[in-house]
Parts: sequence; C-alpha cells; structure tokens
Amino acid sequence: MSDPVQRVAVSDEAAALLRELTGQHGALMFHQSGGCCDGSSPMCYPKGMFLTGPSDVLLGALDVGLDDPIEVYMSESQFEYWRHTHLTIDVVDGRGSGFSVEAPTGKRFLTRSRLLTDEEVTALG
Repeated sequence: MSDPVQRVAVSDEAAALLRELTGQHGALMFHQSGGCCDGSSPMCYPKGMFLTGPSDVLLGALDVGLDDPIEVYMSESQFEYWRHTHLTIDVVDGRGSGFSVEAPTGKRFLTRSRLLTDEEVTALG
C-alpha cells in the first residue's frame, strides 16, 4: 500500500534539528510566513505560542520521530496561491528570524517547494 499524499514534508536534517529543539522547548508547531518582517520563512514556535484561527489552514503534520507530530499551518489567503504546491521544511546554515526557535542555533528553516502532480492534486481533493 502506498503512503497517503501529503502537502508538507520534512528533510532528514530539519527533522534532526526539530528533535533537538523539542527537547529544549517542548512540543513545536510551524506557521509558514507570508512575508513582512520575517520574510517568507517557515516560523517554528513552541506549540500554542502562535495562535491559529479560522483564517489558518492546517497543511499537515511532520513526523520527526517524536510522540507528537509537528503541525504546519499557513494563512488561508496565502494557501489560495500555494494550494497546488508541495512544501518541504528544510534547514540550512545561516541566521533565521529572531521569532523562530532555531534562531540561536546558527541554522534557519526554509521551505522548498514543487508543484503537486495531477495525481496528487486529485488525491488531495
């Protein structure tokens, strides 16, 4: 049986950093930023620190080998532009936003994207 189609995934390197950060901060979540002061980076917060609401879309949850998957959200208006895109949370060397929990590590999360295939779009509805 094949794996279900997902809108969001995580690289092995980002998963390792997320496990480390969870040990320091507890359960985590992401909100894919739409710009402004934090650019368009995926922002990682302790779960519940960033309040989501009815105008946020849950893209999926990242299984990084912990008890609780890490949920990834995006604003509904941004999702309208990105609905046909698969996102992968990755990590690179560099300084990220001061608002995201990885900022002091010398690493920063980033989002890699690709268009969903026709089959994936159909499967996701």
